[in-house]
Amino acid sequence: MALIECRQLTRIYRKGSEEITPLDQLDLDIERGGFVALMGPSGSGKTTLLNLLAGIDRPTSGSLVIDGEAIENQSRRALANWRSTHVGYIFQLYNLVPVLTAYENIELPLLLQNMSRRERHERVSEAMASVGIADRHDHYPRQLSGGQEQRVAIARAIVTRPTILLADEPTGDLDRETGTAIMELLATLNRDDDRTIVMVTHDPRTTQWAKLTLHLDKGKVVEHDQGIEA
Repeated sequence: MALIECRQLTRIYRKGSEEITPLDQLDLDIERGGFVALMGPSGSGKTTLLNLLAGIDRPTSGSLVIDGEAIENQSRRALANWRSTHVGYIFQLYNLVPVLTAYENIELPLLLQNMSRRERHERVSEAMASVGIADRHDHYPRQLSGGQEQRVAIARAIVTRPTILLADEPTGDLDRETGTAIMELLATLNRDDDRTIVMVTHDPRTTQWAKLTLHLDKGKVVEHDQGIEA
């Protein structure tokens, strides 16, 4: 059974009298340990799909099953609880809290869980080491480079050991060299930690690290490319 199963997944928004359908009866399976890149023109449904997978948004119709659990009809509170343990989200613009240190930013998701201070410390230290910023505990975002800020954001996303890691343009605000380093880090997390990653990107260069690239248009998958060997 696939880790992520989308069946006839549809999302319709209403803008005045107009209906906008960014996802239109999408059928999609993503295997555990997969690394999927989503590409397509603006309005093709990429970010809408990412937000549905994250439990941030809910489909208009269809079913969405993640790790055997149907999430399409859960209440907002149930979705928030589910998201806190199953989803890690990496944003293009990092979304770090400027008045908190790197350590404190990474610790934030753990404060929502029933975990001792010692357990939190172990998790944060492990996450920081895995993304190569073990020496940046006490640094504030303003004291970090863009690449280091994104590493903090990735550590924050993986510190809860989520079922899926979602990335929205993770290299979009970085120069080419730094972006390459971030993509190599994501590929390592996918390969060594068996992290399942779904990434939205406009940059075809980043898809070389994915195992599968899906091209969306008008809410449907119109093409797929196999990437690196699993």
